[in-house]
Amino acid sequence: MSLPSLKQITPRGIPAALQKANRYRLLNDSAAAESICLDVLAIDPDNAEAMVTFVLSLTDQFDHARGEDLRRARETVARISDPYGRAYYNGLVCERWAKSVLRRGMPGAGELAYDWLEKAMDWYAEAEKIRPPDDDDPILRWNSCVRLLDSDARLRPHEAPNYEPSFE
Repeated sequence: MSLPSLKQITPRGIPAALQKANRYRLLNDSAAAESICLDVLAIDPDNAEAMVTFVLSLTDQFDHARGEDLRRARETVARISDPYGRAYYNGLVCERWAKSVLRRGMPGAGELAYDWLEKAMDWYAEAEKIRPPDDDDPILRWNSCVRLLDSDARLRPHEAPNYEPSFE
């Protein structure tokens, strides 16, 4: 038995579909929001709002994600044409991945999350340089990362192993 095929939404239905996607995110049903965004992107692949909502929907699910979801989010951010948006959402993906790594608590999570937070802060610094006037979002996200680094003792850089060469 074959699976039924997907149906295509109408271009005129895109605004209402995106409103629904945002509503589903607010209702903690990010998988439904992700699906709606895929429907929009199927007929309007360059729709910036759909790309952003899709990325946010994926990052909402990072606590249960696989590396595949991180890859999908990063590939979608790379398609955002606005340099500021691309830098800002790259930072957001990195920050949210770091937090999900910490919550999962696997061995080495503190060092791995630290690395991802550093990447996030690099992206936020880039976004800050090119931000629109009065848009403090990258500064707010940067400060959030700094506070997290300051408040969680697990977050620390990788330590280089102590290695002393033998001259014997």
